[in-house]
Amino acid sequence: MQNLAMELNLICQFDNQDYFEAIFQGVNRYRFKEVLPKVHNSYMRVIIMDKVNRQIKYILTDQSSKQSETYSLPISDANFDYKGANQFTGIEWWNKMGYYPYPVRYHVELSQIMFGINESDDPDSVTFMPYNTMMPNKDENSAKYPVSFQDTMLKDGCICYSVQPGACGNGMRFNC
Repeated sequence: MQNLAMELNLICQFDNQDYFEAIFQGVNRYRFKEVLPKVHNSYMRVIIMDKVNRQIKYILTDQSSKQSETYSLPISDANFDYKGANQFTGIEWWNKMGYYPYPVRYHVELSQIMFGINESDDPDSVTFMPYNTMMPNKDENSAKYPVSFQDTMLKDGCICYSVQPGACGNGMRFNC
């Protein structure tokens, strides 16, 4: 198993240069230019491992405006295994300016958390299913982060939760 990270992240900065970025193997590969984050809008983020075309497609859609943008990353490694093994959703915290974490700037709701399965050669034929459990992942880099997880529930059959200012040392656990 290669254990390579594929991410489609919302980056929020204190200089108001907020954006979405496609990341592969820890390297920023593409900054989305057409779909930009706006307060009060909802976004659908999808990562598709397209074995037929030997690429990873990052699809970002603003659910409010219906505007969509896609970035396709070609994979030249013939040994690349197109299987998902470990999924993560939540907050990745970076603090390059000091020894204290920045406070949360926005109240964010994460919902419709699902994974997709493709059982054909058509890369666009994906069946999405909701996760039924979530468990915390503590990175041991800090005693606590300035966030709290609130309103954890099932909504339309999918796990949903809010991230707000607060304090958290262990992350969120649901149904496990």
